[in-house]
Amino acid sequence: METMEIRDAVERLRAESGTSTIFGEPHQTSDGTTIITVSRLHRRWRRDPIPVPVGVFSIHDGEPSWSPAVDHTRAALMGEFIGLAAAVIATLAVLRRPPWPDVTIQKG
Repeated sequence: METMEIRDAVERLRAESGTSTIFGEPHQTSDGTTIITVSRLHRRWRRDPIPVPVGVFSIHDGEPSWSPAVDHTRAALMGEFIGLAAAVIATLAVLRRPPWPDVTIQKG
C-alpha cells in the first residue's frame, strides 16, 4: 500500500516539476528504505541535454530525508586555479621588484 502512495507522489512531482527535473523510479532496499534519485537536465554548448545528479530522497519508516549530490572535483579545481593565480601574481611581483636590497659597489 505504501509503495503505491510513493509512486503516486513521484508521478505528481514529475508532473509539477516540468521537464528539467528527472525523478528516478523508487527502489526498495532490504531494510524497507525507499530510495528515489533526482537529476536535472543540463545543456552544454547547444548539444543534447545530459542528466546531472542532484541528490537522493530516502524514505525510511515514513520519514523522508534528502541527501544532495556534491561534486568535489569542482571545489578541488577551484582551489588549484586560485593557487596557480597566487603563484603567478607573486612571481610577477618578485620580477618587478626583487625582495632583496639593492647593492651597489663603488670603486674609489
